[in-house]
Amino acid sequence: MAKELYNLGEQPPLGVVPKKMHAWLIRAERFGKPTEAFKQEVVDVPPIADDEVLVYVMAAGINYNNVWAGLGIPVNVIGARNKAGEKEDFHIGGSDASGIVYKIGKDVTHVKVGDEVVVHCGTWDRNCEWVKSGGDPMYSPSFRIWGYETNYGSFAQFTKVQAQQCMPKPKHMNWEEASAYVLVAATAWRMLHGWGKNAVKKGDVVLVWGGAGGLGSMAIQIVKAAGGTAIAMVSGEDKFDYCMKLGAKGCINRNEFDHWGMLPHWKDNVGYAKWLKGVRAFGAKIWEVLGEKRAPNLVFEHPGETTIPTSIFVCDTGGMVVVCAGTTGYNATVDLRYLWMRQKRLQGSHFANAEQSYQMNELAVRGLLDPCLSRAFTYEELPVAHQLMHDNKHPHGNMAVLIGATEFGLGASGKPPVKLEHPTLPKGDVHNTPHPYPMSEPLPGVAEAEAIKISDDGTKVKDLMHRGIISCASGDTVGKVAKIMVDNEIHAVVVMDGGKAVGVVSQTDMVLARQGRTSEQARAMKAGEIMTPGCATCDASILLSEAVSLMTGRRMHRLVVTENDQPTGVISMTDVVRKIIGE
Repeated sequence: MAKELYNLGEQPPLGVVPKKMHAWLIRAERFGKPTEAFKQEVVDVPPIADDEVLVYVMAAGINYNNVWAGLGIPVNVIGARNKAGEKEDFHIGGSDASGIVYKIGKDVTHVKVGDEVVVHCGTWDRNCEWVKSGGDPMYSPSFRIWGYETNYGSFAQFTKVQAQQCMPKPKHMNWEEASAYVLVAATAWRMLHGWGKNAVKKGDVVLVWGGAGGLGSMAIQIVKAAGGTAIAMVSGEDKFDYCMKLGAKGCINRNEFDHWGMLPHWKDNVGYAKWLKGVRAFGAKIWEVLGEKRAPNLVFEHPGETTIPTSIFVCDTGGMVVVCAGTTGYNATVDLRYLWMRQKRLQGSHFANAEQSYQMNELAVRGLLDPCLSRAFTYEELPVAHQLMHDNKHPHGNMAVLIGATEFGLGASGKPPVKLEHPTLPKGDVHNTPHPYPMSEPLPGVAEAEAIKISDDGTKVKDLMHRGIISCASGDTVGKVAKIMVDNEIHAVVVMDGGKAVGVVSQTDMVLARQGRTSEQARAMKAGEIMTPGCATCDASILLSEAVSLMTGRRMHRLVVTENDQPTGVISMTDVVRKIIGE
């Protein structure tokens, strides 16, 4: 007779499903840092649908998804699911798992009770018209990440998954190794194999950002298996050996260069020339490491904001920059000339469909994909593992936590089909790049559940604006405009032409006009030549907070204020600062 609840580490008889289970739960009332958000509780084992499988979890992978879930940002996953009709007031996370099938739905045919499986995290409604018509499920409006956007993930004794998520566990891997690689490896597989003519092939050169990380370590191995040549970008020479043993042809230490970040302003001749010098030196470094003058056919991107300008520049004509994240920021800048003139492709990519996940897993089953497990934790340490990730103190590679397995190293039932050199990261290795909050849309129809509560004191633009417009003609010299600014103690002048405002000359415009020119040349230029075209305006009646959003969104420091569609003054960031300090 089945017990109602089995102790942790006490595996039920095969196929026997108890009523209750132990699990790590997140609840809305304790959203916050992982050590506070995750608590052990006992809950009902979930029922399964006809196309679902109940898996007894032996080990689970750790990733950022459930750091965000525990914080409740940028999406309150509990509130979102409640709005969509699900009633549970808790979240059981976990988007990677290895385990044993204990129960199957009546429509399930490709797995059976007793099968040892690993689980990919892509879920979708099999009755979705897009899916039924043969469309890529990744584009389905029903697509969800299991264990993040869905409940009953792998941080429990039992997890509920769709049958299509279950794949054969590599027999040579132990439970924790098998639980750690699928999410990152499937993501890397789609990035490298999922985009038609730009898919990696024999002879291709691939620049891999973050070569020692979870994604990058998978990418290097996938490139090698396809017959390509991987060049790994890392944060220090101490990671060179690790990446080379995974299969990289060579490595580059990103700290040898300092041109990272957003592109300089297009008017900044000196800044742009300096950036070009830096990015060309970086391209030459790729040639040096490669041993020949070839540009990368593919660039495997995920840092985002600080590296996208460089990735697009060094990518070969007709090549592809494929990006799945923005770990250094989301607001990347792009010099579009390099995209259209050299016909490069900038491709977004997100996780993988079932076919791609199975293809990736076949590589693992054949022994050609090392899981790159850098650290494993006991069940009780699950919050600590997430806290390390939250604090950016976790090692590179992939991490896992034991769930049903009682000891580390259990579960391997065969020898590796191929003998791979198992590399290890340098002692004391930790991440050194903080992760911003992810871009994630709320579930359909529940945007109100994710609305950010904003405090606003009601200050309006008319309460702070400087009344009166100080202007110049488009034909006035920069020297004259500079005198107008100094005499009136202002930072910008509106440019008029034929009685109409046609632009603004700011102090920034004047400074950039001086870049690469003599003082005499700069002073002789005309206002119309250096102005920022157009006149960004706001109405005096709008909230100050709205005006600030307009300025930051347009990368400017002031707006012309209108009343009854007529310009009557200026509001600037300086005015906002003065309000903040109470002047």
